[in-house]
Amino acid sequence: MKITILSVGSLKERFWKEAVLEYEKRISKFCKIECITVEDEAICENPSDKEIEGIRQKEGVKLLKVLPKGSFNIALDLKGNALDSEELADKMDSIFSYQNGHICFIIGGSLGLGRNILDNVEYRLSFSKMTFPHGLAKVILLEQIYRCFKILRHEPYHK
Repeated sequence: MKITILSVGSLKERFWKEAVLEYEKRISKFCKIECITVEDEAICENPSDKEIEGIRQKEGVKLLKVLPKGSFNIALDLKGNALDSEELADKMDSIFSYQNGHICFIIGGSLGLGRNILDNVEYRLSFSKMTFPHGLAKVILLEQIYRCFKILRHEPYHK
């Protein structure tokens, strides 16, 4: 089993980096985990819709270049499916058991993901209708992945 987290833009705040490292360490007891970050595109102060989509597409091209071959790809998307922790655990278990042993979660930049990514994933996941800062979204994702492994092993963390 392997999980890859692809994301746009590096984490600048130390507290987000520390939280990410902590959850990577916890998850590594259950599966191989890899976090890959691509550089975000510069954004002008008031971008037009065309400029926004252009940035999303450029960031998408960067993500596609490092997208693992043969992985089951899940995009974090405001318009995706909202699952509770148990449902996400079941989804991950099903992917690992019946589809393949590699899940890749994709986190977009501050403008979200472009069509070139959203049209090429097997699943879209939403944490909420709310928008979260990039660092927080990554930490929430990692915490939920860790929680899923604990749920699947019937361990008490998720209570």
